[in-house]
Amino acid sequence: MPSPLRSNRAYRNVARIVRPFLFATTRPDWHGAEHMPTDRGFIAASNHMTEVDPLTLAHFLWDHGHVPRILAKASLFSVPVVGPALRATGQIPVHRETAAAGDSLRSAVDAIAQGECVAVFPEGTLTRDPALWPMVARTGVARLALTTRAPVVPIAQWGPQDLLPRYGKVLRAVPRKKVTVVAGPPVELDDLYDRPQDSATLREATARVMAAITRQLEQVRGEQAPAEAFDMRRRRTEPGAGQA
Repeated sequence: MPSPLRSNRAYRNVARIVRPFLFATTRPDWHGAEHMPTDRGFIAASNHMTEVDPLTLAHFLWDHGHVPRILAKASLFSVPVVGPALRATGQIPVHRETAAAGDSLRSAVDAIAQGECVAVFPEGTLTRDPALWPMVARTGVARLALTTRAPVVPIAQWGPQDLLPRYGKVLRAVPRKKVTVVAGPPVELDDLYDRPQDSATLREATARVMAAITRQLEQVRGEQAPAEAFDMRRRRTEPGAGQA
């Protein structure tokens, strides 16, 4: 298939390696591509269960004509081979709790303004939910969405955890694993655009995005998510947290 128009040479070279690997190890079950805009920049927001999620998400987006600029933790850009590939393909480092923390938001805003697809994992790390349901997310996706007013397309993934378990180090490449990726209609955030970006507004926008992702994942799994999402912040502040 032809490469997306916005791809550069480095991205195409990486795709020539990664796509055959994913086709050899997974059976894609993709739905909802019609919900992704083709005439403007947008945010692709997905759940996060395993370290291979960025590859399966990028595979879905690339094969539907979008070149994802993924928000990835800054430490990955220092890893040999991986770091140079991330930089060459235009991925966006996230510097949390540093003086450069705002750089990732500015880079993502600029990318969307140029019509790019910016891919985010709002939870910021692998879900800690025991059953791999989405957990309470950080508010970065809300800041990006409310600043740019770009469509936020919720995407649910299920199956990458069978290829590489959460915290796993060894791929389970045989037999090929079914990987379902479903994009839904953009999340309704219009009523929040003109409100101050205070903590209440950011939490509301984030909650809507995660609720949309979770609803889609419920449909894929044929199960109901917990009534209350796992919250790492609450667990850290509970009496006895961190004690053996």
